[in-house]
Amino acid sequence: MSQTAPDAVTLNQLQYGAPSARPWLLVVHGLFGSARNWGAIAKRLSDGREVISVDMRNHGDSPWAKSHAYADLAADLARVIAQKGGTPDILGHSMGGKAAMMLALTRPDLVNRLLIADIAPVAYGHSQRGLIAAMRRLDLAGLESRAAADRALAADVDDPSVRAFLLQSLDLRSSPARWRLNLDVLDAEMDRITGWPEDISGRFERPTLFLSGAKSDYVRPEHRPAIKALFAGAKFAKLPDAGHWLHAEAPRAFERTARIWFD
Repeated sequence: MSQTAPDAVTLNQLQYGAPSARPWLLVVHGLFGSARNWGAIAKRLSDGREVISVDMRNHGDSPWAKSHAYADLAADLARVIAQKGGTPDILGHSMGGKAAMMLALTRPDLVNRLLIADIAPVAYGHSQRGLIAAMRRLDLAGLESRAAADRALAADVDDPSVRAFLLQSLDLRSSPARWRLNLDVLDAEMDRITGWPEDISGRFERPTLFLSGAKSDYVRPEHRPAIKALFAGAKFAKLPDAGHWLHAEAPRAFERTARIWFD
């Protein structure tokens, strides 16, 4: 199991493709996600450039830390970029989109172009603590298959697609089985995760695409003034048949949009 780490975290990375003349692409997942969740899209986008997908702190195979503030998440991403070199394009979804925005606002020298997937730089009133409670209630003892875990988790989580997403972070090879998520810290830091710092005053001038799912309400018309105040080059687009997990619900349309934006 990952152990609690100091605030300086070195993120686990998955690398696809090879270095080229084009900027490399950094892919940043959302809450309860992982680098592996983005493997298919990252691999497809790596046909003409290098793509690096990361596990954020308290997720996947990255270290655990006591803080999950966006300043910390942005610093983790800055460390990846400093180690790799260059000025990458960045694709961030949900929590990962907020981390990417924070990096662009505080260290614009480290970011080329941004694609922010279904999130705005605002505080949201919802919470994901219910899903954390459901994961905690799942009895991991004696679980032998993901199908068995899915049947058990269905008692608390009705949506099969949400269960499938969460169960990607269940490590059944570990003895005993474990979540590759620091549920205690994510629960304690939920208000920060769904929130947005009020004192952020940076401004990112380079091109930024806010791509949302038409069936999602995460990026609303009333958010546009806040977006435009921070991202001078903001553009907006929607995928018509997708919700919040737009990259999973409409992967080919998402990929096509990302290619057009980053090319």
